[in-house]
Amino acid sequence: AEGTNVVFLFTDTQIVQENFLEDINNILNSGEVPNLWKSEDVQTMTEALRPILQAQGLPMTKNAVNTLFITRVRSYLHCVLAMSPVSDEFRQRLRMFPSLVNCCTID
Repeated sequence: AEGTNVVFLFTDTQIVQENFLEDINNILNSGEVPNLWKSEDVQTMTEALRPILQAQGLPMTKNAVNTLFITRVRSYLHCVLAMSPVSDEFRQRLRMFPSLVNCCTID
């Protein structure tokens, strides 16, 4: 809720399971990982975002909290993915997880 920029650095050597890339694909595509939060976590986020919602004149609904949270994640979370392009795994991962291409700048 502080509005601090955060960088998430993830390299291909950290891929222990391909499921990691599925979560990153979801973050890049929609800004969230489905079914990640427990109800206690959602309550904590709601309380942290309450002043921001009130300042913006938005209602305190579950949908408004979720929309604000996703908007703030997209604004403040920066994902840096470092992968070697020489392997066949890289090409296979790009085909399996299209957000690695569609939602990223490749350099």
